[in-house]
Amino acid sequence: MTRPESEPAGHGAAEGAVTYRVAESERDRTAVIKGEFSSDTVFEVVDSGGNGFSLRPVRLDRPIHKVFPDDEPEGGEPSTGARRFVALDGDRVCGYVDTEYEPWNRRLVIADIEVAAPYQGRGIGRTLMNHAIDWARTCGAGHVWLEVTNINAPAIRAYRRMGFALCGLDTSLYSGTESEGETALFMSRSLDGPADR
Repeated sequence: MTRPESEPAGHGAAEGAVTYRVAESERDRTAVIKGEFSSDTVFEVVDSGGNGFSLRPVRLDRPIHKVFPDDEPEGGEPSTGARRFVALDGDRVCGYVDTEYEPWNRRLVIADIEVAAPYQGRGIGRTLMNHAIDWARTCGAGHVWLEVTNINAPAIRAYRRMGFALCGLDTSLYSGTESEGETALFMSRSLDGPADR
């Protein structure tokens, strides 16, 4: 990593300095933060006449608040290319990013990134993502890839600020789930250029 193992989060933390490191203990590896967000905007997918798509931000009359359902399979074994980075406030995990490296296409997948609600908006997600990107470079990845729902405008804006661009979508990924009707957006960031902070 290019940053120190212990790095304070921007704007101060709720109870002290937030530090970052690779998940070491079983508690680190199994901590779960219920994903949630609020948004006053959704991104509507617009068909560009069969030659692609564009996204149009649509302002909502009333903001939405979403808590992600627990839909992960039980007892899943982490892949050998998996690594978790955690953000800690004292000994409390207040954020994490789970990554999986896929050597066949040199892709580091952001499998999950969560920051507990009281810690959101403090740069913790960006710092966790920077640790993931450093790990991607260490693995020899050519790009970092993630999936986000079209209704999570705060995350989409944040990923764009971090250098991610839209690279695809799936209108059926959430069919039959509690997220029915939402569109999965895929975003990617090339690592061919210089590191950005």
